[in-house]
Amino acid sequence: MTAVIELGYARFGVSDLDAWRTFASEGIGLQVHPDSDDNTLFLRMDLWHHRVILEQDGADDLTGIGLRVAGAEEFRGLRSILDENGISYEIAPTELARQRCVLELMCFEDPAGNPIELFHGPRVDTHLPFHPGRGMYGKFVTGDGGLGHMIIAHRGLEEVWRFYRLLGMRGGLEYLMKAPDGQPMEIMFMDCGTRDHSLAFGMPPRGRINHVMFEVDNFDDVFHTYERIKQSHPIVISLGKHANDQMFSFYCASPSGFMVEVGCGARPATFESEYYVRDTYGHRFDPGAAS
Repeated sequence: MTAVIELGYARFGVSDLDAWRTFASEGIGLQVHPDSDDNTLFLRMDLWHHRVILEQDGADDLTGIGLRVAGAEEFRGLRSILDENGISYEIAPTELARQRCVLELMCFEDPAGNPIELFHGPRVDTHLPFHPGRGMYGKFVTGDGGLGHMIIAHRGLEEVWRFYRLLGMRGGLEYLMKAPDGQPMEIMFMDCGTRDHSLAFGMPPRGRINHVMFEVDNFDDVFHTYERIKQSHPIVISLGKHANDQMFSFYCASPSGFMVEVGCGARPATFESEYYVRDTYGHRFDPGAAS
């Protein structure tokens, strides 16, 4: 099937790489790959070479959305779909693909200018067992669900829905609710693979991104991470449970300002539409923490 199968990795440009190293490893529990250097951190969640790339620059923003297809045939199939729909792209030279640790790479933008890096063939380091940056009770949930999910910027839900449908993703509106300021808010979720959603649109972004979510396989690691993070980083949205994917989670401010969500217990994608007017419980927003 010619379709994206997971959110494989994400790239961020960050202004304080040292702060991110501490936050990601000692706070969240991600492993810093030995290939990292003074300008680039490769962060692991499993046996992949990386799931997150952090590069030293002043952007403090999302710089790449790594969407995976199954193989070379699917890669060429999606290239044909982009051609048929007049979407410009660049096939990355082999050197850049190897920098991303993938076999082939294609770069283009979605309608809001978000940078897409379509790829196949990630490097998997089975020779290097995953060791979290600090002790964990369990492990991160990746596999068929990819690294997690992100809520990113858009310029119109209908336009962005049509674009990601071309890539084989599916989804729609799931929340019709009020924002913290009382204004009506619609949030759209797009899924691929087994995860309930990989990309979503509708919450206010900081630059290109509102938040990135990492899932663990147990409640203890959610609370343990919460206790560690709140000592040094603001908790922007308190512990609570989402209605759509049923994730129990919290949100904190990252060193770059956008949020990081850590949660557990999400149900897989149902491939059926339904909507909600609020979360199940909790998830109180602290506007002071978000500033």
